[in-house]
Amino acid sequence: MDPRYAIVEAGQIITPALVVFRDIVMQNMQEIVRIAKSPLRLRPHVKTHKMREIVEMQVSMGITKHKCSTFAEAEMLANAGIKDVCLAYNLVGPNISRAAKFVERFADVALSITADHRQPIADLGLAMAATGCTIDVLLDIDTGQHRTGVPIGSAAADLYGQIVSTRGLNAGGLHVYDGQNHQTDLAERTSAVDAVWQTVTNFRNELVNCGWPVPRIVAGGTGSFSIYAEKDEKILELSPGTCVFSDVGYSEMFPDLDFTPAALVLTRVISKPISNRVTFDLGYKAVASDSPAGTRLTFPDIPDAKQVLQNEEHLVIETIDSERFQPGQEQLAIPRHVCPTTALHKEAFVISDGKVAGRWEVAARDRWLTI
Repeated sequence: MDPRYAIVEAGQIITPALVVFRDIVMQNMQEIVRIAKSPLRLRPHVKTHKMREIVEMQVSMGITKHKCSTFAEAEMLANAGIKDVCLAYNLVGPNISRAAKFVERFADVALSITADHRQPIADLGLAMAATGCTIDVLLDIDTGQHRTGVPIGSAAADLYGQIVSTRGLNAGGLHVYDGQNHQTDLAERTSAVDAVWQTVTNFRNELVNCGWPVPRIVAGGTGSFSIYAEKDEKILELSPGTCVFSDVGYSEMFPDLDFTPAALVLTRVISKPISNRVTFDLGYKAVASDSPAGTRLTFPDIPDAKQVLQNEEHLVIETIDSERFQPGQEQLAIPRHVCPTTALHKEAFVISDGKVAGRWEVAARDRWLTI
């Protein structure tokens, strides 16, 4: 086991538990800033951690702009003192009125949102105009993932023009997430990102030539932000997410990025049903199950562990070293996908210098707080 993952007082932690190694988090954030070349270029996504304390650590490093996906995350950021929040999730239904309520309640916070369709843009304009407030709207660009956004072209330009002309709305720029660019080969990923960037900047120039403001381009994710960081563009904002914690999936997918998993799950042996099997209290209520069964975790201290069965509260592995395990023994596991794993836990035990230094609430794990 990596000595950085030592926990002297693990016996006091009820399992399964999310444990965050604060010193590794700080190292990861320092690497993010190094890649970005300045904290002022960053707009990191809070979806991975959802914790006020990590936001405060980022602020202490000079990171003042943040990105989120839910109003709970936006409210957590506002309560943490963040004055510039981008809610990068296209608003529909009750979320339209929630945006107006947020802007009224947090008048000192510059909230921006994303949109990709004519009707929600119109609805948001009416909601904001009724309050007498305004909100920045970024046009959500489909760069090829085909999840949300509008492809660059005349329809995209028309939507941007609608934002410009709609009372209550300000044209906030472009949101350019390229989640499809997860090529493990760095040269291939760079080529794909460069192609997206060229198309986006050409489109930005068209909008500016129409006399429309494009104050920012929020671009990239964990796998591509380091490539965007090499672009010499003043209005570019980099939005990495997962690398603040890192996980098995991203470590394998992007070996060129130097991040260390900082959020692990502490578990205990609860049974030894047959000679080669060990059962842990680590079901899919404690770790994200979006990865295929058998691949959701890695046990650093059990390299041959084969995950053969997982239920709500149990995880069964097979190992040739099963005899060294007894009920009550602790193990650490690294999630393959840490973002949804974090959201399964109410709080995290914080480890510093091998000791439990406190507990951090996963404050924005719910869909709504008060708004």
